[in-house]
Amino acid sequence: MRAMVYRRYGGPEALEPGELPEPKTHVDSVLVRVRAAALNPADLAIQAGALDSAVETYFPVIPGWDIAGVVERAGPGAPEFAPGDEVIGYIRGDVQRAHGGLAELVSTGVGTLVRKPLTMGFAEAAGLPLAGLTAYQAIVHVLKVQRGEILLVHGAGGGVGSLAVQIARSRGARVIGTASTHDHAYLRMLGAEPVAYGEGVVERVRELAPGGADVVFGAVGGVLAATAAAGRRGARMASIAEIGTPGVTSVFCRMDRTDLAALTELAETGRLTVRVGATYPLERAADAQRALAGGGTRGKVVVEIR
Repeated sequence: MRAMVYRRYGGPEALEPGELPEPKTHVDSVLVRVRAAALNPADLAIQAGALDSAVETYFPVIPGWDIAGVVERAGPGAPEFAPGDEVIGYIRGDVQRAHGGLAELVSTGVGTLVRKPLTMGFAEAAGLPLAGLTAYQAIVHVLKVQRGEILLVHGAGGGVGSLAVQIARSRGARVIGTASTHDHAYLRMLGAEPVAYGEGVVERVRELAPGGADVVFGAVGGVLAATAAAGRRGARMASIAEIGTPGVTSVFCRMDRTDLAALTELAETGRLTVRVGATYPLERAADAQRALAGGGTRGKVVVEIR
C-alpha cells in the first residue's frame, strides 16, 4: 500500500513515501480506499512534535485526519456500510501511528464515518469533517446561535470561519464577518456582510450593527480582546484559538456522527459548500504541507489519491 509517512518529528521535509502492508480490520472497523485527504494545521503541529508529551507516537506515522473515499469492506459489527459506499470521516486517534489519511487505504472505526454528501466531489468532501465539526459544534452547541441574532465571525474567510458563516445563515442568523479584503466577495456570496481587519474594525462592525453583535466567534486568534466592544453587553463569545480567555468559551472538535451527518444534510440541501484552494497528488504531499504552512492558499489544501 502506498502511503506518505514520517519516521521522526519534523516539518514537510520529514514526510516521505512508504510502502506498508494493507491495514487490518476489526469486527467493527471499515476499510476505506481513500480518494482525498484534507490537511489541517493540527497535522503540521503534531508532525512537528508539539503534542509529544501528551500523545503516544509509534513511528512510522501516516498523517491526516480528514478523509473521503469508498468502502472496500466492512466488519460484521459495521452493518451501516457496504463495499462501494462513498464516505467521509474524521479519523483522529488517541495514538499517532500508521493509520492516517495520506494512504491508499485506511482502517477506521465505524463511528468515525458517515456517508459522503452526494453534492460534493471527493476533494471538497474531504475538507468537511474537522473544520465542519468545529464550526457546527461552536455555532449550534456552544454558542446556540438563533434565528434573528447577529453573529460576528472573526476569520470568516478561513476553513472553520466560512463554514461557521454558512451554518449560522442556515439557522436564520445575520452574519458579519471579518476577513482580508480579497475574501469579501466570497463572504457576500455566502450571505455574510464583510468588514476588513485592522484598526477601526470595531467602528466598522458598529456601523453595520449599532447595538453590537449578539454572538461573537473567533476562528482566528488575537482578536477577541481587541474587538470585545463590537459585541453588545453580555454577548456570548467562543473561540477555537484564544484558549483560556476570561468570558470566552473554548471550542475543541469532537467526532460526532450526528453532527457530521447534519453537515452532510446541509451540503445536500445547498446550504453548505467547502472551498478547495489547492489539490496535490499523494507523492507531492510534502508540497501540500508547505502550501498549508505558507498560509497563502485561499481554501482547503487537499491531497488526492489515484
